[in-house]
Amino acid sequence: MADLKSIGESLAAQFRGLDGRHPGQWPIMPRLLCGVGVLAVAIGLGWYCYWSDQLGELDRGEQEELKLKDAYKSKIQQAINLDALRKQKEQVGQYVATLEKQLPSKAEMDALLSDINQAGLGRGLQFELFKPGQVVVRDYYAELPIDIKITGNYHDVGSFTSDIANLPRIVTLNNLNLVAGKDGALTLDAVAKTFRYLDKDEVLAQRNATKDKKGGKK
Repeated sequence: MADLKSIGESLAAQFRGLDGRHPGQWPIMPRLLCGVGVLAVAIGLGWYCYWSDQLGELDRGEQEELKLKDAYKSKIQQAINLDALRKQKEQVGQYVATLEKQLPSKAEMDALLSDINQAGLGRGLQFELFKPGQVVVRDYYAELPIDIKITGNYHDVGSFTSDIANLPRIVTLNNLNLVAGKDGALTLDAVAKTFRYLDKDEVLAQRNATKDKKGGKK
């Protein structure tokens, strides 16, 4: 205890009478503490003014590196599957070409309407309504709805729907409503929709209309 007390008194004595003395003439302990304080302040200022921004940039760089690695892995995977992707693209192109062949041109629409009408008459059905509606132009095709109302027996109506499905052109029956009459006959209300591809002028007009809409939104 006496040794500790004497050491404490010796250290305390080094801090007495420092006023007015040059720091270079201070005892060893005051100089050490002063140096530690200056070092702590320098480290604090360096962290606040420089190192924190550098560490932030380092974190952002690491995150960007991870993103680039993921993108690189994705590109490598695509390169490995390039042949398979090309084959899939060819298959999709062939499928789209097949579907396009099933779409009539504008000049062929009258013949298709006649085919739909003949499909019903050929089954002995009575057309009470056959009314083409307004053409709806989509991005790459036009849609023509046709309101139809036919009357006949059960098997003939079923055969008519089958004949429509087997037409060489795409025709769909929508909003089907089947009502049984008192005499056993069935009445079918439906909307037949057929489609045709747009010619070059119509495609150009549609693209221009889309551009105008986008320009108007801006």
